[in-house]
Amino acid sequence: MTIRVLLADDQALLRATFRLLLDGEPDITVVGEAASGEEAVALARSSRADLILMDIRMPGMDGIEATRRITGDEDLAGVRVLVLTTFDTDDIVVAALRAGASGFLGKGVDPGELLQAVRVIAAGESLLSPSATTALIERFLAQPDPGAVTGEAALGVLTGREREITALVGTGLANNEIADRLGISTATAKTHVNRAMMKTGARDRAQLVVFAYETGLVVSRR
Repeated sequence: MTIRVLLADDQALLRATFRLLLDGEPDITVVGEAASGEEAVALARSSRADLILMDIRMPGMDGIEATRRITGDEDLAGVRVLVLTTFDTDDIVVAALRAGASGFLGKGVDPGELLQAVRVIAAGESLLSPSATTALIERFLAQPDPGAVTGEAALGVLTGREREITALVGTGLANNEIADRLGISTATAKTHVNRAMMKTGARDRAQLVVFAYETGLVVSRR
């Protein structure tokens, strides 16, 4: 299956560079380019993209707001957003995650790592750059989000086992690591993760991590 990618960046040279790299892969094709957040939202709806490489700082609507509108649109439920920016700072990482992004990489990423990230996120997984460590996620996602539904009201949709597994996802464990920790099969762990995402409305694992911290399932060690 070919991964359809939309490029959203206000720098034409960077878009051309990314297009050259991505179109050179047999399983990836670039289906459009946007120079602003407004264009990214419009093209997300018309290009039938699977994944958007989203810059943060763009004229007009920025990448965070564009991501929020795209991930909040029910008609675009299958579209993933991978944030690429030179501003690899803690608050931007968390803002991107809270807006619905599935991953985050700096623009200085190696070509091979970018290609792998596109494939990972298109497959429904989540990905963060090395700088977005578990400690960073703990430090910032532990801070209350005024718009978040927290506590027992949010956790009530999950079974005890799903809460346990969601907490482990929040600490950064993969399905096979969760399986080893709990003495279950990887397939069973994956099933519980998928059910937790469905019940909480999380689009992918990155959003389940956000849920785990904002509901207090995982608490900052700082």
